[in-house]
Amino acid sequence: MRLPLDIIGSELSDSVETRNRYRQFIEKKEEELEKKRKVVESGGGQKYIARVHKKNKLTTYERLALLIDDGSDIFPVCTLVNWGRDFNAPKKSQKRSQLLSKIKACLQQADSPSVTTELNDLLSQVEAHREKLAPGAGVVTAFCRVHDRWVMVIANDNTVMSGAWWPRTPEKIQRAQDMALKLKLPVIYLVDCSGLFLPEQGQSFPGKTGAGHIFQRNAVLSASGVPQIAGVFGDCIAGGGYMPIISDRVIMTEVAYMVIAGAALIKGAKSQQLTSLGIGGAEVHVHQSGCADIRVPDDPTCIEFIREEVAKLPGSAISFYRYGAEAEPPLFSQHELLEIFPSDHRHIYDVRQVLSRLVDGSLVHEFLPHTGKEILTAVARVSGLWVGFACNVLEPQPHPETAQRRPGGILYREGISKLATFSRACNDDGIPIFWLQDIAGFDIGIEAEAMGLLGYGSSLIYSNSTNTTPMFSILLRKASGAGYYAMAGLPYEPVLQLATTFSRLAVMEGRTLAIATYRTSLDENFQIASSDPDEIRALEQRMEQTAARIEKDMDPVQAAAQMDTDEIIKLDELRDWLVLLAEASYQSIGHRRIKNPRIWSIHDLNILSKPTQVTATDTDPQQQKKIEAKEGHNPILASMDGSFWSRPAPTEPAFIVRGAEIKKGQTLALIEVMKTFSPIKAEEDGIFAGWEKEDGASISTQDVLGWIKKSN
Repeated sequence: MRLPLDIIGSELSDSVETRNRYRQFIEKKEEELEKKRKVVESGGGQKYIARVHKKNKLTTYERLALLIDDGSDIFPVCTLVNWGRDFNAPKKSQKRSQLLSKIKACLQQADSPSVTTELNDLLSQVEAHREKLAPGAGVVTAFCRVHDRWVMVIANDNTVMSGAWWPRTPEKIQRAQDMALKLKLPVIYLVDCSGLFLPEQGQSFPGKTGAGHIFQRNAVLSASGVPQIAGVFGDCIAGGGYMPIISDRVIMTEVAYMVIAGAALIKGAKSQQLTSLGIGGAEVHVHQSGCADIRVPDDPTCIEFIREEVAKLPGSAISFYRYGAEAEPPLFSQHELLEIFPSDHRHIYDVRQVLSRLVDGSLVHEFLPHTGKEILTAVARVSGLWVGFACNVLEPQPHPETAQRRPGGILYREGISKLATFSRACNDDGIPIFWLQDIAGFDIGIEAEAMGLLGYGSSLIYSNSTNTTPMFSILLRKASGAGYYAMAGLPYEPVLQLATTFSRLAVMEGRTLAIATYRTSLDENFQIASSDPDEIRALEQRMEQTAARIEKDMDPVQAAAQMDTDEIIKLDELRDWLVLLAEASYQSIGHRRIKNPRIWSIHDLNILSKPTQVTATDTDPQQQKKIEAKEGHNPILASMDGSFWSRPAPTEPAFIVRGAEIKKGQTLALIEVMKTFSPIKAEEDGIFAGWEKEDGASISTQDVLGWIKKSN
């Protein structure tokens, strides 16, 4: 049995001006991301790179370049962990204090014309010193391709305090280990670690996810049959010495050593004249203790031995699970993804256009397309491999019973049931699932509670909590409230969660949260219930401060810094990530059920589910509400309940002016529902004759908003 596949998406129809505006908005954010990536990749800086080279060692990124297959890329995860965080590093703290003193001196001379330039330069220096304390938490974790196999690499950055473990370094290592465990990918450790950064040891030593948990994950990986290979390149003290031991292969260079305690500590405790190399170098551990397997002269030789060990592992099953298909690119360029997302997060876009630029041949099989239309569920190929997609649809969709239009980006009963069914079917069939989120949350109100959304939502959460098929969460834009949880957000343990540079992760938007916080001081229209000007100004200021703080909290960089998301990526990198994750999901065999496509549960569900029949009178607007005709004119009707806006923003001109010519499909105005804006588009050519509604007016489905004079 074969799934019927249909082309999804089309050439973009927005004007060149609009698309350029969208692209510029995203490119600016992605340029800032690239700057941060370069800070992390530079590690401790040129001074410490030179120090590593002086020891006849390679830097971590030089080792990675030798390890990976020619022409392949490194796909790092948790790059921005600890970004912006301060630590007890005495010398660097002193440097920052000196810079801040200079800034204060500049502020006292504000009349000087050169102050602004100098002040900005100093602030940049302060920022750079703060980020340089522990870039990337002092460890690189990344998906890499070695001998045509995907592996997880965990490598101490030896230019950052000799590879020491900072706060969140253990959590970052464990997160990478868990990704490898779920996908059964080999793990390669490039160990060059001086142990805990002791001034901050209280934040990285104790607790459930403290440094010791790394070794527990070593053991679990081993018990699960996941190959582990360790290259030991330098200082491996205390925890750094423990980490390689459980690995299946341990390879040591001549300058490397593994010790429970270094020579300095032993000298202090036992008054003995020793060196760490003499205590635990390759001579000891390869030829005496048996804690290591292979002794090599230098870093390049160690890397070559690691590659040879990977080559001995079973080959990839990726070609087998393509079932005769070949990988192919989408019909539409992934670079056009930058021209799809509006610069205003409240405005909608077509998720089908996104999907069409991600999947092979832009071909999908849509699952249960007749119901829960606020959700798009589909099966498609990525790199020739079957994967599932669960996406939020933002365009307004008809209510299944009343045919009135409801805003998209929200979970209703039918969509929730569709997601749960799709999730279970993919899990049963062994199909990996990508969850593409742009969600405002669950539906709320009397109807939502009466329909039992809590129960249906719990069913979906149960499915996602118990699935064994690989799941990946991608935050395209909004990830709000319990909808973020239901769509397999990070708390529900997807293998990986990716975010864009403009994703917004929070319970609710800043303005909405400010209203909720100060609700008792507002009237039924959410206006301040006071006639005292001073009280009004004070409350407005507090609400603005609350909204601004929430906006800052929604910054994806902050989420990545505190490990609330795994990695921020650029939009035109998304297709490459999907290829990696699809291939990694199918590389290993025997650890999870993968059905032959002929016997998928999805086939059965397709046959058993029948589209709901809707009569013409159900969808005919004229049958639903009697509209008073206006000779020679056709009405512009509201497609759903909400608020009316004739312009894209309060300070911008209206979409259309009286007497202007209108073309079919042209955006005329917006309907706002739950801070999401849906366009009102012309259904015919004509001349605009004016609006019946004022900006901000509450409107109901099928209300007459304005008129179009018929073309002669």
